[in-house]
Amino acid sequence: MANKKESTVEEKLRALYDLQLIDSRVDEIRNVRGELPLEVQDLEDEVLGLKTRLDKLKTDVETINFEITAKKNLIEESKTLIKKYAEQQKNVRNSREFNSLSKEVEFQELEIQLAEKNIKEFKAQIEQKKEVIADTKEKLSEREGHLKHKKGELDAILAETEKEEKALLKKSEEFEDKIEDRLIQAYKRIRHNVKNGLAVVPVERGASGGSFFTIPPQVQVEIASRKKIITDEHSGRILVDPLLAEEEQERMQGLFAKL
Repeated sequence: MANKKESTVEEKLRALYDLQLIDSRVDEIRNVRGELPLEVQDLEDEVLGLKTRLDKLKTDVETINFEITAKKNLIEESKTLIKKYAEQQKNVRNSREFNSLSKEVEFQELEIQLAEKNIKEFKAQIEQKKEVIADTKEKLSEREGHLKHKKGELDAILAETEKEEKALLKKSEEFEDKIEDRLIQAYKRIRHNVKNGLAVVPVERGASGGSFFTIPPQVQVEIASRKKIITDEHSGRILVDPLLAEEEQERMQGLFAKL
């Protein structure tokens, strides 16, 4: 950064007020965008969450279908074993062997019953998950439509203002470089502490801009003399006289028109 040359108080006041006009214009642009960027971000997060949920539900259905297939295979295996044991019963040599095979048949029949019960439960789970999937798809479609609309709004605003905002921010840095550090720090501190971001204001109708507290005539004369930097005792804002404000507003309007 180049050394900041020594300026007169009037030059400092003009530079501070110019900086305020630039920063206020940036504030206006950002106010136009308002909460849109946050709304878009929230919608993007919600859409991503719904897609993730949908993927998990579909994976769950696939897993349950795999379990159903496994149970069906188990049933077929049990049926094959029952046939096998039934054939073996025809060739047994004693009742002990027959009873043993009967127990095996009974066990396989219980396995079939249990597997059929599991399949029924699995199918009920799938139906339930399909309902949730349908609801989730509907909600996802609605949120994606809303997101598209909001992104369209934001993109339109950005297209109109992004170039100007970047140019203004660059100008803001250039003007800061012309002002001594202690004044910039004071300016930023005041700007941060007041709700509308106005750190430098003109005197309007005998009061600080945006305030109802009257400034004593002697202080108004001092402000108009531009011999020292004066702050409003109530708000802490830096004060400039109306003529200086009018001149700089006109000059800065010309600058803004070129951006």
